[in-house]
Amino acid sequence: MTTAATHHHQRWQTALQRTLKRVDQLPHYRVSGRVVRATGMVIEVVGLKVAVGSACHIELPGSDGRLGQSAHHAEAEVVGFAGEKLYLMPLEEISGLMPGARVSPLSDAGNSARRFPLGESLLGRVLDGNGNPLDGQENTEEAPRATLSTPPLNPLSRAPIDEQIDVGIRAINALLSVGRGQRMGLFAGSGVGKSVLLGMMARYTQADVIVVGLIGERGREVQDFIDNILGPEGRQRAVVVAAPADTSPLQRLQGAAYATRLAEGFRDQGRNVLLIMDSLTRYAMAQREIALAIGEPPATKGYPPSVFAKLPSLVERAGNAERGGGSITAFYTVLTEGDDQQDPIADSARAILDGHIVLSRTLAEAGHYPAIDIEASISRAMTAITDAQQQRNAQNFKRLFSRYQRNRDLISVGAYTPGHDPQLDEAVKRFPELEHFLQQNIDECATIQASRQALDAVAGKQAAGGQA
Repeated sequence: MTTAATHHHQRWQTALQRTLKRVDQLPHYRVSGRVVRATGMVIEVVGLKVAVGSACHIELPGSDGRLGQSAHHAEAEVVGFAGEKLYLMPLEEISGLMPGARVSPLSDAGNSARRFPLGESLLGRVLDGNGNPLDGQENTEEAPRATLSTPPLNPLSRAPIDEQIDVGIRAINALLSVGRGQRMGLFAGSGVGKSVLLGMMARYTQADVIVVGLIGERGREVQDFIDNILGPEGRQRAVVVAAPADTSPLQRLQGAAYATRLAEGFRDQGRNVLLIMDSLTRYAMAQREIALAIGEPPATKGYPPSVFAKLPSLVERAGNAERGGGSITAFYTVLTEGDDQQDPIADSARAILDGHIVLSRTLAEAGHYPAIDIEASISRAMTAITDAQQQRNAQNFKRLFSRYQRNRDLISVGAYTPGHDPQLDEAVKRFPELEHFLQQNIDECATIQASRQALDAVAGKQAAGGQA
């Protein structure tokens, strides 16, 4: 036998051994259940015992309307159970479902949780909530895979937030400084410029990897964010997970968890990750749809209690790893319905995040961009990552700005006369400079150093004058 034939025979034997090993691991029988009820998004199944979160296949008739060789399958996930009944929710809209349709677990192990692609090969890619490509490029079969669940980090082992991160926005760098590993909320109504602000941060922030989760937003925004806001340079170091509004609530939940899991994977490699999720409210709404569909009672404004348990479990996965490890700096957008800052999701998010940036519709309507409401915004980590001089300047800036805003009506109607209140006189004099400081064009990048110098020029002079 020739050398080439010998090598070919050895390769064939190796492949055969691998196949036999896989066959030996297969069970000797298949477990299946059957559909007994389908109402709305929920499918009730009997005859199966699998864990919540497991994936299942539902058999659907083929194009000829029959089961058998022409049949195809729809994927669903177990979202709850009651007695012998399992509650399943399909990942996509299904048609042709029949009473008694066969349902089988994805694997015959007790917990058949799905595994999702992770790792370096996904940079520059656009994926859906299942990890499948949306960009028309090759599939992600070769990428390493893992489940979405990870053990929580010990809070005492996390590295503290002690280093400021440059986000390229002057108002944030100077007045609402963000630390590496911090989790900030971007609170805004619809149409006040939150997506543009997120895109500026994605382009200008100094991070090794950017993970973007577009959850429950308009499908048009996905293409727009990738091409016009993220740009070709930002996309090279980014992974985009898109689960638009027309996908199932399960896909939207899964998309947010998958984006977070991708960020965790890069953080575990020692990378500094920027996680952008638009929006946290759509994630909560998806969980509300699922919980109400399986019979959980509504609580606050129609949101069941499980929604308020899900939010911290998602947000707490971001942040710093152990000392010397990587980090996830996260920005979550929160939609405030009717610009109501007391919306239950906004209120809950404000309590679990490390700060909040509020965008004002009044400012946006006046052409003031970014429309950051400085008086209503705060960064809880700012005192740990900035020096005393910057903190004093920021306080002076906010004091002047707030003094002018409180007396804006008097100034507008001509009832203000200088000489009675020295601080108000100073605020009126400096207000054009303060307002110009807060405004920034979409293609303008303001570094930390430039932002501090601009702040010192605007608010430092007032401090020096006050001390004199």
